[in-house]
Amino acid sequence: MSAHEYDHAHSSHGVLRFLTAGSVDDGKSTLIGRILYDSKAVLADQVQSLERAKHKRTEAGVLDLSLLTDGLEAEREQGITIDVAYRYFSTGSRKFIVADAPGHEQYTRNMVTAASTADAIVVLIDPTRVRIENRVAELLPQTRRHSAIAGLLGIRHVIAAINKMDRMGFDEGVFDSIRRAYVELARRLSLPEPVFVPVSALEGDNVVEHSEHMPWYRGPALLELLERLPAGRAGMEGPCRFVVQRVQRVYGAEIAAGSTIDGLRGLQGFVASGTLRVGDSMQVLPAGLTVTVHSINLYETELSQATAGQSVTVMLNENVDASRGDVLTAGPGPTLARQLVADICWLDNNAMNPSKKYWLKLGARTVQAKVQGVDNKLDLAEVQRVPHDQPFTLNEIGQLRIALAQPMPCAPFSDDAPLGRFILIDAFSNQTAAAGLIRAVS
Repeated sequence: MSAHEYDHAHSSHGVLRFLTAGSVDDGKSTLIGRILYDSKAVLADQVQSLERAKHKRTEAGVLDLSLLTDGLEAEREQGITIDVAYRYFSTGSRKFIVADAPGHEQYTRNMVTAASTADAIVVLIDPTRVRIENRVAELLPQTRRHSAIAGLLGIRHVIAAINKMDRMGFDEGVFDSIRRAYVELARRLSLPEPVFVPVSALEGDNVVEHSEHMPWYRGPALLELLERLPAGRAGMEGPCRFVVQRVQRVYGAEIAAGSTIDGLRGLQGFVASGTLRVGDSMQVLPAGLTVTVHSINLYETELSQATAGQSVTVMLNENVDASRGDVLTAGPGPTLARQLVADICWLDNNAMNPSKKYWLKLGARTVQAKVQGVDNKLDLAEVQRVPHDQPFTLNEIGQLRIALAQPMPCAPFSDDAPLGRFILIDAFSNQTAAAGLIRAVS
């Protein structure tokens, strides 16, 4: 079952999608392994496999829980996470989809992929590698970069897990120093107010159950905190947006039993935000046609409505010309824009080239785009934006201006998240060059 299918199958149970992030060797894979193991989400044969593993990085008799997510042979040999690993598990109160994102700077693009669909992020910080002088902590560059990306992508919940507290003697002073440093980082990046948990992923302290080693910490264990977070994403609210991914001629035998329509065009796609209901009056963009929803089908079941995240087939009363990439919208419609101002994270090994041809992909629509100029870049050392006009290079974050060859329905991310995020694609290599959020349109 894919992550998408799992999400919809259990949406009524409050599925939470979260990822672990931070610098390399902060213990992200071990933390997820500990959650899975202590929440009884690991089968007996998986435990036996861990006991026999040839690439264990723990002492004799101690399970290397990081191997539960590091599935690639190269990951096990090198002791690092390279690709994003997704795991599905549940507790008595909710279901989870967790992504283990790599910490190495060269794999930042993989972290962006995982963060793009996350409701929450758990940023791990290893205090053994944080320099603390006069109770002032200096966070690692990748911790700052991953946190900046979380802010860029609009993740709603931020948890800072100070890991490896067992190696620091469970010192409350160390925890407080790092907490103060991250509070300041979050303020500069305009992140949601972070929640802090001192943990030991290796020993299990404050991961699933409260630790007796840190009586000074009176908050919930990490898993309890994740169970309490509000379920769902911001797309559940706001005006309805239905993104067309495929058009199919639909006949009576292929739709719900008893339906009165036959031989119409079925618009197959997903509800990006809001709620789509039978009888709704919608506008088809970019054509600007007004239509009415006749029926909504999920496989062979006819629905009265579909909510954000669901993939359905929509039949209209009008047999209009709609195609892949079109958007059905209710309420105030998005702008048909030709100019964008956007924040981006550059993901290509090749530097940005303003004279190069790029494609901008938003939802299911792709148009030719030209980079008009760079406005600023994020200085990770000072955690502030600085005026800059030079092309972006790998992993740089900042703001630029883009011109589109054709009008595209889009909106600032803060106003309409589904129509405010995009990727840039190198037209020559077909490599994803950047991920971005729209800040202004014209």
